[in-house]
Amino acid sequence: MSRSPLVADEDLPTTNLERRAGRWLQTVVLGAATWVVVMSLLAVVLAGLGVWFPWLVLPLAVVAAGASGWWAHGIPARSLPVWTAALLVAVCAGAGIWTAATHSEQVLPRRDSASYLQTAISMAETHRRVVPVDPADVGGPEVLALDGVTLSSPAFYEVDSWQGPSVQPQFVIGPGAVWSLGVWLGGPTGAMLLPALASAIGLLGMGLLLARCGAPRWSPVAAAGVALLFPVLHTARSTYSEPLAMVTLGGGLLALTVASHRSARGEAGRAALLAGVLIGGTAFVRIDGLRETILLVPVAALALAQGHRWMRTTLLGAAVSTALAVLSALWLSNEYLGTIAASLVPLVALGVLMGSGTAALLWWQRRGGAVPQAISRRLPDALGLAVVLVGLFLASRPLWQTVRQSPDDPGSRVVAGLQLRQGLAVDGGRTYAEQTVAWLSWWVGVPALVIALAALAWSVRTAATCWTRGERLPSWTGALLIAAGSTVLTLWRPGITPDHPWAERRLLIALPFVVVLCVAAAAYAVRHLSRRAPVLLAVAAGVALLLATLVPTAAATWPHRSERVELGELAAVDGVCRQIGPDDVVLAVDSRAANEWPQVVRGQCGRPALSTTNALRRDPVRLAETVTTIQRALEPSGRRLVLLAADSPEALETLGVTSRLALDTTVLEDMRLLERRPDHLVTLPLQVWLGTGPVSGG
Repeated sequence: MSRSPLVADEDLPTTNLERRAGRWLQTVVLGAATWVVVMSLLAVVLAGLGVWFPWLVLPLAVVAAGASGWWAHGIPARSLPVWTAALLVAVCAGAGIWTAATHSEQVLPRRDSASYLQTAISMAETHRRVVPVDPADVGGPEVLALDGVTLSSPAFYEVDSWQGPSVQPQFVIGPGAVWSLGVWLGGPTGAMLLPALASAIGLLGMGLLLARCGAPRWSPVAAAGVALLFPVLHTARSTYSEPLAMVTLGGGLLALTVASHRSARGEAGRAALLAGVLIGGTAFVRIDGLRETILLVPVAALALAQGHRWMRTTLLGAAVSTALAVLSALWLSNEYLGTIAASLVPLVALGVLMGSGTAALLWWQRRGGAVPQAISRRLPDALGLAVVLVGLFLASRPLWQTVRQSPDDPGSRVVAGLQLRQGLAVDGGRTYAEQTVAWLSWWVGVPALVIALAALAWSVRTAATCWTRGERLPSWTGALLIAAGSTVLTLWRPGITPDHPWAERRLLIALPFVVVLCVAAAAYAVRHLSRRAPVLLAVAAGVALLLATLVPTAAATWPHRSERVELGELAAVDGVCRQIGPDDVVLAVDSRAANEWPQVVRGQCGRPALSTTNALRRDPVRLAETVTTIQRALEPSGRRLVLLAADSPEALETLGVTSRLALDTTVLEDMRLLERRPDHLVTLPLQVWLGTGPVSGG
């Protein structure tokens, strides 16, 4: 039987320098991943209790880094040729530097990256996760009790009663905690640079994972291929959660592969535990990391069925870290969990189903159950064919399926508006989930998808053959199955507003997986053909496979190579902040102001801020009465109410207050396309009007 593209070579004699290169690079990846999980857990305790102070946290972060590195350094590593290690470091460092040099400046919380940034600023400045608001700062509890007046804004929830309210950020705690360190060290710009560093470490992890899977000399190519992916570059340019998830999940899969490889020598313990901690701990930075934890269950079943007890340690680590992540989310992000319950419930149901099925199969095996020989002989070919059929099924969905959600969902209204502006048939309920394979092809090309599908099918066939023969499963089996399962689930139901490049965030497991499979296929082709054909032919085959992957990837990313999304927004916000006095209380009085400015004013400007609901804004008379009531409530404390509009001055003119233009500039934002690949940025006007004085209109 021919070997799979992902079968690891036997360890060969190496020099001390090669052993040290492999170990230190692995220590960087696993140590960084461990540090992210540790800091997230530390933030749960300290920020949850309101003691997230720089004088306390920064020294603890240094100690945590040292301890994480020490723990990771004790895990056996694969040697790397010196030139390979140097080239891998150069690729990752170069990608990180370029990403940092072209970083975005998404400050207004129009999308998640700015929401994470504002959360980080809030944690850095208030020293807590959920921030209490003193009612006296905004005119007293009576103001907060007014119908249509709220502390809430997109990604920030008003919680507790109006007599003692607080503001709770959206999402889980990890990204805000890590990015807040950047705020302390270098202001908002410091936070904006950290994702580039995280991405560089994630790329290093990708390269080391391929090296562990049997192609160490090809690891720089894999890292470069992943770095070329525009969705990877795009998220690493801003304060999204994906760069951190790339570190923790990539580190977890690397540790899982190490544990599987070393278990034959009885040396899996530390790597096995760390694999579980990192895979489960990914839920600290992205709640949908639960998906990969669930997919670990069938992988564990395969290992346990072969008598590999080390997998119990992995399951223990995953169970503990996942439980801690979920409990922290229930405590500090419960409002967010409530809004995504429709996505979490099916995921939990899948976990219960997989857990129950796994337990039943293990029980059946212990009772002497076995697959009939006739089925066992055909199983490898059947599974390989099944992989191909699943791929064709997903790719064919646009021919026979149109996926829709409820037209009453808020996301449906967003989609309908985008369809109208782009000249498409208005059908706001469409999720475009049937197009996910086409989304992949935009960034890597159809040939790469074909190569990756063939490599995946062959690898699954190889693993199944080992299983049916009673041989040890290849060490890469766990990482392969988790990545493949995650890809299939994401392609079936991406669960995101389908405008691009926003929706590409959901492809940040699938796209790197495709690239790694293609590079592994090229490595296999060269190694396999060189034993049966002229070396020149083998090299030509490998180069052809690489070019079929890397050329379309580079071509798709090229138009975005130097773009900087919303550059200038940080200076624009600072300019508005300077025009709001220390005794001012800001009230957002139109739709865009309510969507973008309340938390920015409250967190970044350090001034009290209130918002208004749609219902109140649609009633000019009631809005005028509310503004007057707030102004009167503020008079005894000597505070002044400042009205902020960002759509137009119309709301201020209707109220009859004195207004001035506080901001008038233009930045460049991402396109929001539904049916084709974005290739440039578009203009985004930023305007703010500030109004003061008595109300004379309404």
